[in-house]
Amino acid sequence: IAKYWIQENIQVRFFTVMTETTSLGHTMVDDEFDDCYKEKAGPKPPMRIVWRNVVLMALLHIGALYGILLVPSASPLTLLWTWACFLFSALGITAGVHRLWSHRSYKATLPLRLFLALGNSMAFQNDIYEWARDHRVHHKFSETDADPHNATRGFFFSHIGWLLVRKHPDVIEKGSKLELSDLKADKVVMFQRRFYKSSVLLMCFAVPTVVPWLFWGESLWVSYFVPALLRYAVVLNASWLVNSAAHMWGNRPYDANINPRENRFVTLGAIGEGFHNYHHTFPYDYSTSEFGWKLNFTSCFIDTMCFLGLASDCKRAARSVVQARAQRTGDGSKKPGIQRSG
Repeated sequence: IAKYWIQENIQVRFFTVMTETTSLGHTMVDDEFDDCYKEKAGPKPPMRIVWRNVVLMALLHIGALYGILLVPSASPLTLLWTWACFLFSALGITAGVHRLWSHRSYKATLPLRLFLALGNSMAFQNDIYEWARDHRVHHKFSETDADPHNATRGFFFSHIGWLLVRKHPDVIEKGSKLELSDLKADKVVMFQRRFYKSSVLLMCFAVPTVVPWLFWGESLWVSYFVPALLRYAVVLNASWLVNSAAHMWGNRPYDANINPRENRFVTLGAIGEGFHNYHHTFPYDYSTSEFGWKLNFTSCFIDTMCFLGLASDCKRAARSVVQARAQRTGDGSKKPGIQRSG
């Protein structure tokens, strides 16, 4: 047993070191869980509500609910445009700030990085630099006080509540100590950060609203509440479910010792991000799943970009490592012989 465990861990470490090297030549380890971190003893700091965020989130969701009522009056082209905006902004999160910039699980050319940065601005979930920094903290200190959306604090907190209060001091402290030179060296990341507010006004609100009105005569009222507000709220909640539902409900076939789960509902809503037990076990894998394109539109998109020459060097967890890890630490829900495809 000891020999088996040592052999597997050597394989995991060798693969990680060999595949997680960024373009700057240093090894990316800031998305690996740090089991040395210990929460501070004593009472927790008081929760400080950010009332501006509470009001804005309430108004957004009221507007989105009203947008649902307007859906029957929207033209088919407007509904198609809403779906296109959903996919574009979702890819800005999944293929962009998550798999590319947070985990460096593949490489992207300048045109693709620009495309994903625009999608990220349309998604309006913080700029690439801040999102990636917080996500690396989430992986490194998952389910602790240093986790921005610690799921042990309940569904509401991990879903939306963490955005309505001030960050825990440990989140700020640990985030400030991360190695983020790869993000600082990416001119697309820093350009978007510099002009983020302007890009959000343009991509998240102006473009989704103006295009239907300008090109096929949709009313500005419907254009604003359906492709802009309703679409924005849906993308937000689909992304938040990865932090909440995918940390609470589902099986854990790869590591039963961590909270993240495999959640098919989240996978469908977040275009491939619901294979969360796999992702936290093998964060460097560009597909966040061992099953290739199965329920994973983001992996399909990245593979298409590779075919077109716009992406390359997709990192993968070795099949033998995945199988061995599932046998050693999984909850037994993984069926023997089920292997990735695509």
